This record gives sequence, structure tokens and C-alpha cells, in this order.
Amino acid sequence: MGGTQELSRSGILLTGTSRAFGCPSKYIQGPGEFLNVFKYGSRFGNRFLFLIDSGVYDIILEKIESVEDKCGCSYEVMSFLGECCMENVAELAEAARKFDSNVLVGIGGGKVLDIAKLLADETDMSRIIVPTSASSDAPAADWAAVYTREGVHISGRPTRRSTELVLVDSEIIVNAPARLFSAGIGDALATWFEAKACLDACTPNCIGPYRSCRVGTAVSRECYDILREDGLSALRAVKAHIVTPAVENVIEANILLSGLGFINGGLAGSHGFHNGFSNIPGCKKYLHGEVVAFGLICQLCLENAAPAEINDLLQFLHDSDLPVTLEQIGIECSEENLETIVEHTLNHNILIHHEPVPVNKKILKAAIIDADKLGRDFMENLGK
Repeated sequence: MGGTQELSRSGILLTGTSRAFGCPSKYIQGPGEFLNVFKYGSRFGNRFLFLIDSGVYDIILEKIESVEDKCGCSYEVMSFLGECCMENVAELAEAARKFDSNVLVGIGGGKVLDIAKLLADETDMSRIIVPTSASSDAPAADWAAVYTREGVHISGRPTRRSTELVLVDSEIIVNAPARLFSAGIGDALATWFEAKACLDACTPNCIGPYRSCRVGTAVSRECYDILREDGLSALRAVKAHIVTPAVENVIEANILLSGLGFINGGLAGSHGFHNGFSNIPGCKKYLHGEVVAFGLICQLCLENAAPAEINDLLQFLHDSDLPVTLEQIGIECSEENLETIVEHTLNHNILIHHEPVPVNKKILKAAIIDADKLGRDFMENLGK
């Protein structure tokens, strides 16, 4: 959303009782599953275009070439590096049309997956989404986070079609940097808290002006429970590059349950604060889930959560290698930075207005300062 807006929670309260639920057509997860991409994708077409994150291009291209039975399908490949912005969508669409492909396979991290969704819409191709890490819930969400070319968040954009297949190879996931897995835990951890905020505030989910179905709320809670039960042991296994039952559970939580949870449960304070933080240059070297993790602490302070709950969350985030202070996401707690963050959080995205509490500049600034102070106190106590 561009431009200053006069936003208030009263303007987005649901006035009807209709419910809605959305999801990908199919989700498949397991070791070595990427090698079945032509087998699964041949249901949708026979001319594949692989859009591959430049950071994993060589590794993925080798895997594609190693597939012996390509089921009579031809393919082309393109590398992508950059922001998920509409300018890049237009440029990629122009290049993609030259290939006359009918199946788009987006492979990589959240930005390339999101731009693949928008590109499939633009070129009217079936799409297969293949995450190479469990760093966010982008793969399973029929939704794209749109940024400027410079990396400032603009808005979330629903896609015109559901993803035909989300294909997750857990062997690829465990060989990605463990930091990406941690970031996925941070992003997914917020799912339940934001879904509950939307439910309590009677604000819509991400499908449209609809209430969350009960299944959306249940999925969000299951996501949280898996992370608390298996998150730390899964992270330990990922650091050793091994697939365990805990790893498979957390991959599902980070990707599928969190994706379904936010689309059907809604987004609120954690991502609202994230969008404000994204305006500070020092924050740009941190991952989406890392910034959302600190945004979750801010959300709980905003909601006046019990101190024991916040302390428990701080411990879990720290143990998961996630940030608990502004400094740990590259932001100095200065008056100038706070003003920039709060102005964007309040006036340039709707998410903070999904909270079941009043919000204004003074309230939001206090929540950020409080969260940072709690995090700094927690870190100081660890050192004693």
C-alpha cells in the first residue's frame, strides 16, 4: 500500500459472518522428492520453465539434469536475484513468454517463490513451488509480499490462482544454512499469536473480508505446538545436516502450517512491526523471520501479555538463534529510527490495525521500546 492512509481498526472490522479457507492444490514433502518434479508436473503441462534463485542455481541445475526420466517434458532455466517487485515481474514475464512454457517451477527462497507466483499469474502458467530452505511460510501461501526495488515492503498481494503443487525436498532443506531454518521458526512462531489477535479483534484473514474458519485457527495452534515441542531438536539436527522426524515436523510447521495459518487466520502485529522495521537500512541484512521474531515480542508488549509468557518466549527465541533486541536486527533505538518505524507501521500497512487493542504512534513507540528493554535485560541476565 503506497501513500499515507488514515487507518483505524473500526474501519476494518468484519460486518458479516461468512468464512473462507484457501490452500494449495497439493503439498508433497520428503527426502529426494525434488527428483520427481517432472513426474508430478507432467499433469499440468510438458514445457517447463525453472526460475531458480541465483544462490542455489548450480546445485539445482545439476539436480534437474540428473533426472533420468523427464516424462517427455522439455525445459528452460532462468536465474533470479532481486526483490519481489512488480518491475521485476514485468521483466521476467517478457523473457518467459519467449519460451512458450506451460509449467513454471519456482525454486529458492521466499522472494523468488513469491515472484514466481506473480509471474505464473502474469503468464497464465501452472505453478510448482519448490523451497530450498524452511525459512518462511511463503511456499504454501497463495499470496506474495511485494516490495520496492530497494527492499521496502509495500503490501501483500493475493494471487489469482492456487498453487498446483508445493514440492518440498527435506534433504535439500537440511543442507541449507541453519540460519534459514531458524528464521523459519521465527516466522512460523508468530502464526498462532497473529491468528489469535485477528480472531479476538474480529478482523479479516488474508483471503478477503472473511472470518477465519475454525480449521485455520486449529492449524495455527498446531504450528505453534510443533515448534515448541520439536523446534530446538530439529534445529540441532539441521546443523548436523541430517533429516529426523523432528526436522520433518518443523519443516511442515514452517512451510505448510504457517502458510495455511497466516492466509486463513490473518496477520497482525508481528508482521506489522516487521514492515515498519524494513524501512531502516541496517535491518535489510536480516532475514524476514528474524525480524518477525522481534516483531512478535513487540506484539506481546502491545497486547500487555503476562511477563512469564514474554520471558518464556525470549528464552525460546534465544535458544533458536533468533534476535530479541533492536540491535540484533541492525536497528539503533534512536528517536529518528523509532519515528520512521512507527509512522510506516501505523500508516502504510493495515496489519497493526488487526490487533485487538488501540494503536497510535505513542502506543506503538512504547511497545517497541519496552520490547527492546526486555530483550536487553534478558541478554544481560544471561551474562551474569
